[in-house]
Amino acid sequence: MTRHLLLRATLALFLSLGAGSLSLAPACGNELEQSDQTISLNEVKGGRLLFKTAQPGRFLPAPTLKTDVRISVTGLIARATVSQEFLNPSLEKDAWAEGVYVFPLPETAAVDHLRMKIGERIIEGQIKEKAEAKKVYEQAKQEGKRASLVEQERPNIFTTSVANIGPGERITVEIEYQETIRYDQGAFSLRFPMVVGPRYIPGTAMVMEDQPPGNGWSLDTDRVPDASRITPPVQHPNAGPINPVSLNIDLAPGFPLGKLESPYHQVLTIAEPDGRQHITLREDAVPADRDFVLTWKPTAGQAPTLSVFREQRGNEQYAFLMAMPPIGSDHQPTTVARETIFVIDTSGSMSGTSIEQARAALLLALNRLTAQDRFNVIQFNSVTHVLFSQAQPVTPQTLRKALHYVDNLKANGGTEILPALKMALKGSAPTSHLRQVIFLTDGQVGNEDELFEIIRTQLGTSRLFTIGIGSAPNSHFMRKAAEFGRGTFTHIGSTSEVQAQMDAIFRKLERPVLTDLRIDGIDDRVEMFPPRIPDLYEGEPVVVVLKGPALPETVTVQGLIGSAPWTTSITLKHRDPREGLSVFWARQKIAALMDQQRYNQDEAATKQAVLDVALPHHLVSKYTSLIAVDVTPVRPADKLLQTHAMKTNLPDGQDYQAIFGLPQTATSGQLQILLGLATLLAAWLTWNVRACRKRIA
Repeated sequence: MTRHLLLRATLALFLSLGAGSLSLAPACGNELEQSDQTISLNEVKGGRLLFKTAQPGRFLPAPTLKTDVRISVTGLIARATVSQEFLNPSLEKDAWAEGVYVFPLPETAAVDHLRMKIGERIIEGQIKEKAEAKKVYEQAKQEGKRASLVEQERPNIFTTSVANIGPGERITVEIEYQETIRYDQGAFSLRFPMVVGPRYIPGTAMVMEDQPPGNGWSLDTDRVPDASRITPPVQHPNAGPINPVSLNIDLAPGFPLGKLESPYHQVLTIAEPDGRQHITLREDAVPADRDFVLTWKPTAGQAPTLSVFREQRGNEQYAFLMAMPPIGSDHQPTTVARETIFVIDTSGSMSGTSIEQARAALLLALNRLTAQDRFNVIQFNSVTHVLFSQAQPVTPQTLRKALHYVDNLKANGGTEILPALKMALKGSAPTSHLRQVIFLTDGQVGNEDELFEIIRTQLGTSRLFTIGIGSAPNSHFMRKAAEFGRGTFTHIGSTSEVQAQMDAIFRKLERPVLTDLRIDGIDDRVEMFPPRIPDLYEGEPVVVVLKGPALPETVTVQGLIGSAPWTTSITLKHRDPREGLSVFWARQKIAALMDQQRYNQDEAATKQAVLDVALPHHLVSKYTSLIAVDVTPVRPADKLLQTHAMKTNLPDGQDYQAIFGLPQTATSGQLQILLGLATLLAAWLTWNVRACRKRIA
């Protein structure tokens, strides 16, 4: 355990005593006037966030949240509407509320629309530079106007803030986004994340005077300066699930379906005469505690080899193309000696089913090694442990030792991934071996950019493959790390998937890589993303998007399979029109610009370049936000507004105590920190009571 868990414990007290907000403003005022709307703890049914009142044993219920998701899939494009309904259940006449909810979206989502609904009224959101949007929101909040703000914290973490929710009032915030469907190993897949898992926050706690902290359970640190914004308070599982989600999907795949599956949720499926499928949850709603995944496969012989779509937007033309590399008898696996470094996460967040999945996956991987291979095993939590001082040949003795070592792995401690990553990338394999690093983790860390920089600068000739473990992995980190590492990302969400998913990733590791890819026939006026096509593995497509005043009629994709050349020509002319390609292109360009910033490009230049793309395309980004404001003030100026940090569920399968529990062997220094924080808490409570008495007087 680290000192951060001590901080978390005290912050949890602040959250429970301070009404779910880290604001140090007195939590008194109008709540002193009680009514029949207060409740006792015995009256609580299920998970509820409560606020203390001046009356002992009586509480006011905090706003609740429910989410409805509607996704329309046409071919390779998914368009989603996420409706978040904030309800202020209190009928106390002065109980005005602000709800702040930190939630995930797919890391490739292009968020481009916001609507705020109050009864029959609809207020459309506007895209603005992030600082300006925040200023508009804060001003509206102070003036008593209803307002909503959607901000991006990470590519897969967003925050919705809703101000001035009246007693008994419902305000719905609708967010729209677009993404492309993933295709891999003959299957299409759609993922909708439902919960932000608790992130491990490394570094020294700090307070920045020019930046107000967020409402999270962690303090900001020198290594994760926005930690308080990506660590929403977590409901203890014993209190019951919260944040129900309903979900509906309209699927128009464009080909006859051979298989349709939802591995983590039970669903109902209704087929339409035109081939579309309507999918909904079997239950009316489920708690937001794990990712929803839908996969589908075409019938035999219907797998796509080429997909091309075009869009005209103003004076610009856009094209999306996906070409499958060849598979089959003409390209049999090539025997390649490998040096494989296995890295397994044994931190507290992996407790429960996650460590079982990781152990099972690693044992399968070890048994796939051959006599010509070399290997090593690294585990990490608060510290890094290495099985062998250097990679060893595969012999009965070394393999037996490794299997015994993995059988006894247990999850505990923090997620200090940085030393383990450096250790895994350290050194080089013999020239006769291909070096591969396989990372098994849930990726629940807050210092992603720091880790990406290590991969970029220390990868060398290695290839990095990430295997996401658990019900709600940090897919942004996992996917981006694999992209920078010239590898692939695989997700294992349950122990029943271990065999199939590990077989899939090893098919990739054991097949020749399609390398040195390039697209010919494009002039300098055309912008293409990704600008450099990464290495590809069997079953993965070449996917690019183009934009220009005029696109060529034909382009050629070339590359190598081993040392053999591979080429295919693609006709762009007379292709079916498809809306949304411009949004996809803009999202890809913004991602490329943010990657360039990681390569030490000037932040001011990056910010301006992102604004030049995000503002005209109406996209939320690191530097832009969506804001909606009602013009009419509703909260009287003399009435207080209480901020509520909406709690989230613990991801399914995780152990709350292993993540948030106090250490059993704390050092004296850590105990002093805890005592010091407790003293600060006592002082704050004393100040709070005095302030309340002054207000009453």
